[in-house]
Amino acid sequence: MATTGGLWIRFLSGPDIDSLGLSNAEIVDAVEDAVRAHGDGRVVVEPRVHLVPDNDGAGHFNVLRGHLSAGGAQAGGARAGGSRAGVSGVKVVGDFVANYAAGLPSELGLLTLYDPRTGVPLSIMDATLITACRTGAMTAVGARYLARPDSRVLGHVGARGTAFWNVVLLDELFDLDEIRVTSRRPESREAFARQLAAVTRARVRVTATAGEVFDGADILVEASRLTEPEPLLRTAAVRPGAFVVPYGTVSAVELDLLDVMDKVVVDDWREAQSGRFGALRRHVDTGRLSAGSLHAELGQIVTGRRPGRERDDERILFWHRGLAILDIAVGRAILRRAEEQDAGTMLRYR
Repeated sequence: MATTGGLWIRFLSGPDIDSLGLSNAEIVDAVEDAVRAHGDGRVVVEPRVHLVPDNDGAGHFNVLRGHLSAGGAQAGGARAGGSRAGVSGVKVVGDFVANYAAGLPSELGLLTLYDPRTGVPLSIMDATLITACRTGAMTAVGARYLARPDSRVLGHVGARGTAFWNVVLLDELFDLDEIRVTSRRPESREAFARQLAAVTRARVRVTATAGEVFDGADILVEASRLTEPEPLLRTAAVRPGAFVVPYGTVSAVELDLLDVMDKVVVDDWREAQSGRFGALRRHVDTGRLSAGSLHAELGQIVTGRRPGRERDDERILFWHRGLAILDIAVGRAILRRAEEQDAGTMLRYR
């Protein structure tokens, strides 16, 4: 942002972002617009890289980089948050499973946005909420195109920050009868259930095991925090018509899971093949998931280039790794709102 006397950057803290009042619908719309832009080829997605410090396995950092071009619903005015040239961005987010012991989120992130015409930094913002809500919104957008519209039972494993957004946005999208949740620690799953019960329409039920969560569910979401592979989501639990979303960092699914799937969809095939982590890492590495067996990227379905769900009895799996363009899309919506409200703190850059 150029002002008299130099260049200034808008810093947005977590509380600043909370105060802006961005609605769930606005978040989902921003993510769906980014997915559509991906399908139209109006994005740049660089493969994520991992920074693994010498910290005895305490955690690692993910570095995500991307660009969203203007066009369609993304086009904006000439202000920083709505550049006609689009916006570029970089997010660094930590993945530290044991942070709960210190009272910290396991995923703390920072997003920087840039003007792609000049390289001028536009904003620095807390990306902890962005990481959680854009992940839940991606699950919801996938479900909109790939789950049965009459889905009634949601089974969810995991209680980290993204879990709340998964459940809340799916509850808004579907007329659910029951939401089943569990996680490794009893105190965590009980607290998660209480948090959900205060805002969801459907009844929330806590179970002790993943098997109970997934048994007969219409929508199965695996968002565990494993440190070693363990089959929490078993192939036998996936019934005809199910929509399955596994996205834990470490695999929590059986190797033969894809054998029963009618369609496998990813957010970005190149991204699915990169990095050391991911729910279907072994499936890609062993050739069980390949360009030939992949049905589509979600952007191809959102833009109508490939079909989504075609039959009620299809078993469909959606694996999303988390794309920088989603962070950038939500970050841009936040920056626009902050500019309108003159929120945050202006920092002198040079």
